[in-house]
Amino acid sequence: MALDGISIHALVDEFNNQLLNGKINKISQPEREELLITINTQNGNKRLLISANASLPFIYITDENKPAPATAPGFCMLLRKHIGAGRIIEIQQMGLERAIRFKIQHLNDMGDITFKYLYVEIMGKHSNIIFCNEENMILDSIKHVPSSVSSVREVLPGRDYFIPAQEGKINPLESTEDYFKNQVLKKSNSIYKALISSFIGLSPTITNEICYRAGIDSDAACASLFDEHKDRLYKAFIELIDDVKNNKYNFNIYINLANNEPVEYAPIELKMYQDMSANSFETMSEILVQYYAKRNKYTNIRQKSSDLRKIISNHIERASKKLDLQSKQLKDTEKRDKYKIYGELLHTYGYEAKPNDKSITVINYYDNKELTIPLDPDLSASDNAKKYFDKYAKLKRTAEALDTYIEQSKTELELLKSIETALNIAETETDLADIRRELSDHGFIKKHTGNKREKSKKSKPLHFVDDNGFDIYVGKNNYQNDELTFKFATGNDWWFHTKKIHGSHVIVKTNGKELPDSTYEHAAELAAYYSSGRDTDKVEIDYLQKKNVKKPTSAVAGFVVYYTNYSMVVTPTLEHVKLVSEE
Repeated sequence: MALDGISIHALVDEFNNQLLNGKINKISQPEREELLITINTQNGNKRLLISANASLPFIYITDENKPAPATAPGFCMLLRKHIGAGRIIEIQQMGLERAIRFKIQHLNDMGDITFKYLYVEIMGKHSNIIFCNEENMILDSIKHVPSSVSSVREVLPGRDYFIPAQEGKINPLESTEDYFKNQVLKKSNSIYKALISSFIGLSPTITNEICYRAGIDSDAACASLFDEHKDRLYKAFIELIDDVKNNKYNFNIYINLANNEPVEYAPIELKMYQDMSANSFETMSEILVQYYAKRNKYTNIRQKSSDLRKIISNHIERASKKLDLQSKQLKDTEKRDKYKIYGELLHTYGYEAKPNDKSITVINYYDNKELTIPLDPDLSASDNAKKYFDKYAKLKRTAEALDTYIEQSKTELELLKSIETALNIAETETDLADIRRELSDHGFIKKHTGNKREKSKKSKPLHFVDDNGFDIYVGKNNYQNDELTFKFATGNDWWFHTKKIHGSHVIVKTNGKELPDSTYEHAAELAAYYSSGRDTDKVEIDYLQKKNVKKPTSAVAGFVVYYTNYSMVVTPTLEHVKLVSEE
């Protein structure tokens, strides 16, 4: 969910409570489109982090202190010059727009009191941070927008600041019952589109929540509504809007229990997500720190692993092509037995061949059927027989060699796919370092020459506790899988793994206790979640006691065999376990 007008309204209330009358004592620009402003308040220093990044714009109070570049960009230097010691005397939302105005009082070069405005616009790809003088003339902005980019509004030094009007939309905080029923609900489209197109600051989530509270399908046509439906919709709308007006908030992130991923956040209760887990917070900033931290973590890992993904993908493609070629070559050797029979029959019936014959037809004593054998007319029957025996011997040697090569290619392909699965479930940079090390150990990439500290730093398995209090451990790569199964687990611990697809080794520590049935299911769900079958509805899991899991001689890390096991089918989920730590 992007920040909407209601979330901005909650942030402005928070900023007024925590930042108003605070003195700016530090401004830095840690990223190209990001500001970190440290503000001295009655309750100590507060850090305001602002991002105008088109893909991830935000603004919130944070404890994080990000390092600044050695040389500050021009926009940062301008802010330091004008408002570096200024005091924030007013924080205001522009209507219910996704824009905040900070009014800052400071002393000019002559020592006179003057004012500046800092506008923060959180508007997706149009997000910006704009600095203006007291007359609302733009002094500079973190992103310049010339007329060639936008014909509606230029954002350049010397231009007047304004927010483009949203034609046909009004501030929902100023709406009346008459307008709602006789203007909004008189439109010819669906309720959802009518609300979205009529009010500033309402996101799709909030719009659907209003309809849910009214017990009405948001896709229903406005024309289908009776007076009773209109009453229910207005009641749901005005109750939600009154809470916003009165700054009555309920800060939550809603979590999908199936995969433990955040689905939505809001400063109000979203009753339509009552079947999901709601994590409560004290402020809107806390929500955004938590929500964006997870999103940033995922995004950063994806970006940092892009080179590894390309390397693995290329090697998998190469190994697959090599295996296909070897399989075709092996199929071609299947005709070798035919040449052996030709040679044997020529030894038996070769005397019947006449000089310069191009073929001979004889009785095949293996099936008592006639068989025509091609002959080289320049060779005798015995020489033709020798030629066929030579072909047979060559194809036999080729087949034997190909059997070995194909087995090696299959092992290589399985290894690469297992590393690919480990990369897909990697969560930290140390996970990526382990994967890079494994690729290097097997010769897929060159040895990495890092410092000793980097080399010694290795990721560790995940440690969960299930609803019954049993400790469950999950390996995130082949090295961790080997460590868990053959060094950490004891004989009576239980071992879980996906059937016929790549995934983590999962160990349940029994400590001599009998496992309840539900713990078997919880461990199986973990094994399914940390596998290549994570995004499927059902995954089959094999499980058995660790003492029955064996490692073949010379097998690579993570590869095991077992011959007696139980199986169950589960849905990948983290619903019944709690992450303790990376052990």
